[in-house]
Amino acid sequence: MTASILTVDDSASLRMAIKIALSGAGYAVTEAVDGLDGLNKARAAKFDMIIADLNMPNMNGLEMIREIRKLPVQLGTPIVFLTTESDEGIKQEARAAGATGWLVKPFVPDQLLRIAAKVLGR
Repeated sequence: MTASILTVDDSASLRMAIKIALSGAGYAVTEAVDGLDGLNKARAAKFDMIIADLNMPNMNGLEMIREIRKLPVQLGTPIVFLTTESDEGIKQEARAAGATGWLVKPFVPDQLLRIAAKVLGR
């Protein structure tokens, strides 16, 4: 079964880079343009993994994760932050909100694929 991954980032070029890396490895990718869009897509379908930016318009990544963690459909879904932020305080806040992992931009596609394989148990 193909794993489905939701990517949430306000940068179109970054969404494209993530999609190319993940779909090239056989994952089904759904894109969201900001946290609110990501939350709405997470309400509508079950994902095996969510990759989210932290700083986005309309709803930031932390707010989105807190809301997604309340959704029965996404229970246990790993959520990985992909962000330029490396501040330890923000990392702790992200963990408290329910983030599974952290990847700092700019990312290396192989690194993204290793994390995906790890959190998806493949």
